[in-house]
Amino acid sequence: MDKEEWQKKGEGHRQRLRDRFLERGLAGFSDTEVLELLLSFGTPRSDCKEAARQALAEFGSFAAVFEASVSALQQIAGIGPKNSFAIHFVQEVARRYLKERLRGKRYLHSSVDVRDYLIHSLRSLKKEVFTVIFLDSSHAIIDSEVVAEGTINVNTVYPRELIARALERNAAALIVAHNHPSGSLDPSPQDRHLTRTLCLLCSLMQIQLLDHLIIGDGSYSFADHGLMSQLQEECRELVRKVE
Repeated sequence: MDKEEWQKKGEGHRQRLRDRFLERGLAGFSDTEVLELLLSFGTPRSDCKEAARQALAEFGSFAAVFEASVSALQQIAGIGPKNSFAIHFVQEVARRYLKERLRGKRYLHSSVDVRDYLIHSLRSLKKEVFTVIFLDSSHAIIDSEVVAEGTINVNTVYPRELIARALERNAAALIVAHNHPSGSLDPSPQDRHLTRTLCLLCSLMQIQLLDHLIIGDGSYSFADHGLMSQLQEECRELVRKVE
C-alpha cells in the first residue's frame, strides 16, 4: 500500500468515526476511539490510533490522559504540540462549560453539578487551590472564583478578602472548596481551623457558609459529615456572646 492509499484509508476510518458520533454520540465508542478522534483534530492527516493506545497504556485511564501535562503527553510517539494542545483545549472548554452551567441554578437542586465542576477543576492540580462559589439569598449560584493558591491555611486564604469579595457580589451564602494533590480526603487540622474561622466571619456578616468541600480521590463534604452544622452552632453561640 503506497502513501496515498494509506492516507485515504486513514481518512475513511476517521470519517466513519465522525459519522458514528453524529449518529449516536459517544455510545459504543471505546476510550481509544474517543482519544483517537480527538487527536485527529490536531493532526487531521495522521493515523492517531496507535498514539491513542500508547497514551492510554502509559497513563492508565482516559481521565489520566486529560490530566497529564503537555510535556508528558509529548513523550508519547505520535503526540506532538498540536495534539497535546487539542487535549488541553478540550479540558479547559469542559471546565468553562461546567462553570457557566452552574450560574443561576439553585445549589440545593444542583449540588451534583457543583461537585462535578469542582472535581473537574481541582482534582488534577499539582498544587492546592482554594475556590469559592458565591450564592444569593435563594441559594442561586452567582459566580465562582479561585481566591488562593499554594498551601491552604488562614495565612494564605485571607478570610477578610474572601468576605470582601462576597460583599461585592451581594452574596448571601458561600460554598468553599480546595484540593488535596495527594488524593487524601481527610480534613487536616488546618482545614478545620480555616473552616471555623470562615464560619465565624460569615456569621458576623450574616453570610451563610453552606459547605467546605475537599477534592482528592473523590470529594469530602464538611456538611455531609455533620461538621458544618457543628461549626455553625459554635459560631452562632460566639456571635451571641459578642452581641
